[in-house]
Amino acid sequence: MDLSRRVFVTSAAAVAVTAGLPALPATAADTDLSRIPVGPGDTPAELVRKASQVRPTARQIAWQQLERTAFLHFGVNTFTGLEWGTGDEDPDVFQPAGLDTDQWAQALRDGGFRLAILTVKHHDGFVLYPSRYTDHTVASSRWQSGHGDVLRSFADSMRRHGLKVGVYLSPADENQYLHGVYANGSARTTHTIPTLTEGDDRTPERFFTLDATDYGAHMLNTLYEVLTEYGPVDEVWFDGAQGHIPPDKVENYDWDSWYTLVRTLAPDASIAVTGPDVRWVGNEGGLAREDEWSVLPVKENQYGRTDWALSYDTADEGSRAALVAAQPKTDYLQWWPAECDVSIRDGWFYHADQQPKSVDELTEIYFGSVGRNAVLLLNVPPDTDGRLHATDVVRLREFRERVDRELPEDFASGARKTVTSGGVTVDLGREREADRVRLAEDIRYGQQAEGVAVEVYTAGAWAEVVTAGTVGASRILRLAEPVTARRWRVRVTAARGAVRISEFGLYRSRG
Repeated sequence: MDLSRRVFVTSAAAVAVTAGLPALPATAADTDLSRIPVGPGDTPAELVRKASQVRPTARQIAWQQLERTAFLHFGVNTFTGLEWGTGDEDPDVFQPAGLDTDQWAQALRDGGFRLAILTVKHHDGFVLYPSRYTDHTVASSRWQSGHGDVLRSFADSMRRHGLKVGVYLSPADENQYLHGVYANGSARTTHTIPTLTEGDDRTPERFFTLDATDYGAHMLNTLYEVLTEYGPVDEVWFDGAQGHIPPDKVENYDWDSWYTLVRTLAPDASIAVTGPDVRWVGNEGGLAREDEWSVLPVKENQYGRTDWALSYDTADEGSRAALVAAQPKTDYLQWWPAECDVSIRDGWFYHADQQPKSVDELTEIYFGSVGRNAVLLLNVPPDTDGRLHATDVVRLREFRERVDRELPEDFASGARKTVTSGGVTVDLGREREADRVRLAEDIRYGQQAEGVAVEVYTAGAWAEVVTAGTVGASRILRLAEPVTARRWRVRVTAARGAVRISEFGLYRSRG
């Protein structure tokens, strides 16, 4: 679906819901409303009031508008056949003789994706650019005579084709473990970042003094290279993986220092999914919960890491009941929207014996992620030639074409809309048949809707055709059968505060 065709109810279309809760101002330039502290004495009503006042940051709003993002798992595992490397690979195994990052970008753009994330460093520690801080890099391979730089090629290609750039640096590092740096038991001390190396020709405008372990400092220097030498970065992706090491030697990651460096060097970048901006949805199947909240109870762990107050796989993360259940462990209520990661193939890295998911499967994933207030992160792994496999390229195009058929022209566009105290009514001017409804709240004012009903006017009365709980930034409802009517409305049945419907779209699928 071409996002430029999406039609929104004006921001003035505030659907007032009687919730009995005062609201903070919608905007506060000098106040961060993305997280609000929770105290042990907060009543259930106070928890709901606070949740209604949480607002996303500008970077979070921009991220949620992306809808479809891509992952590119690429590295030594592509050539060894492993999913989790060992760290002692011979760098010379990395030989993508036909590397074509423009082909990646073209295929992703044609598939409807707007941002791509490259595995700059996976758990094995092999780095896809020539780093000053490790020899386990592309520079130690005979590929391109040791002068190759996948990250530079990737970043240049994505921008050239109009895609945003994301980088994934795994906190785990098997190679640094083998070299006695990762999980070596070192204390946190103050480090100067970047740490200049012998023959270093850099003249940084600013140095940072940050607390970190030996390995934490290694990660800071790696982040500094990536975020200062490859142009603007729009998403920095961490997970919480630990290396294949004895449990008594776990590395406690220096999240506070890492976050500080990213915020300073890439202020517009979202930090995901072990980060304060974006969270993991809790599975690798690409599916969000039926009712997915962007406002969650969170706690801080391990040097400032944003963490779930409830478990990451809890079926209910943000309802009124969840807020109460989580209260004993909650430090904040925070805007922490969900990212749904899944691979187009069974594995995250390319394996020649695997095939991509069908168009039907990908379509269900789209409705189960983008259609449920989340952003889809679809992994498409480059093959051993350094290209996206032709079968995957075709599947990406077919996927976009299918979504376009599922959500063709919104015929509510330009129709007369009436805002009342309980919802939005659309008069199409004549009877039209629809089987898809797309809703969105203006999330600048938070996520407020707890229940909505879509109705049509027929035989002199309003009749319900479909209901939903949460809405958030994007909710797509599929009707069991097409419904024909001239007048349609969305009615808010439950809410935390004033609901502002920013989109009410009607479609007849041609799937």
